[in-house]
Amino acid sequence: MGLQDDAALKKGTAELLVLAQLEGQRRHGYEIAQQIAARAEGRVSFQAASLYPVLYRLERRGLIAGRWIEKAGQRRRRYYSLTPEGRRVLAERRKSWRAFIHAVQQAAGLDHA
Repeated sequence: MGLQDDAALKKGTAELLVLAQLEGQRRHGYEIAQQIAARAEGRVSFQAASLYPVLYRLERRGLIAGRWIEKAGQRRRRYYSLTPEGRRVLAERRKSWRAFIHAVQQAAGLDHA
């Protein structure tokens, strides 16, 4: 795949990936980017700066809530957590992605590859 293809795939999956990283605990943007890369074993990664527009959009839609937290010896960071609506949307998106991935696997003959 070319770089443009990778960018299009990332754009379409960013919201799902961000929501999934917030399922277990609240995180700040850089930590979300690190978690995505770790869970994907480095095959999918985002620059933290590219995730902030996604975070702001999800927050405006009420799917996540952000809160500024200051810790001694650290700069202030905005931590995000899932809202109840965010949990519902995450479950819906996982369901639709599973169906889509299954259909692509079948159509491409990847089930037995």
